[in-house]
Amino acid sequence: MLYILLSMKSNKTLIWPLVLMVIVASVYRAIPGRPFGFAPQWAIALFAGAVIRDKKLAFVLPILSMYISDLLYQGLYAAGWYSIPGFYKGQSFNYLLIASVAFFGSLIRKINVTNVLVMSLIAPTYFFLLSNFLTWAGVGEFVEYPKTWSGLMACYTAGLPFYKGSLIATVVFSAVLFGSWRLITRNSREAAHA
Repeated sequence: MLYILLSMKSNKTLIWPLVLMVIVASVYRAIPGRPFGFAPQWAIALFAGAVIRDKKLAFVLPILSMYISDLLYQGLYAAGWYSIPGFYKGQSFNYLLIASVAFFGSLIRKINVTNVLVMSLIAPTYFFLLSNFLTWAGVGEFVEYPKTWSGLMACYTAGLPFYKGSLIATVVFSAVLFGSWRLITRNSREAAHA
């Protein structure tokens, strides 16, 4: 993870605040009782795609974040504190999808409120459409839907609470990640010029 953050476009003195942001966001996803879909992984993927120079590493960061969360989920599940396991059939597709969200971050040429907000709406929408389609198609182990138009619509309808949460979370966590990065970068530059 340290190597990933060393590849960032910013000053190397910013590594530890960024490590802390990623760890806190990863741990947050495993907190039992949080609202459906309200997780930071889409924002982490956007952030990585926009800020990390080495794009291979930008795709690894959201996977690492999700994996850490899934390890915590699995521990909570094994302890009987959570009803959903951290690891399940078809999960690899979610890892690929979350990593692919970093592509949307790489499209952010100029980091500003408008560009980050637009991508914060597009990324979870893309994830919602594709992940629910894959669920309907039979990838995973949760719910079987008839392979009909009404089955597909039922799958999307069932995913709406997660989608709403993911939209709100991506906007909120993107504001936190990009905003913190902007403040840390600005303060680092000011300290360098002082």
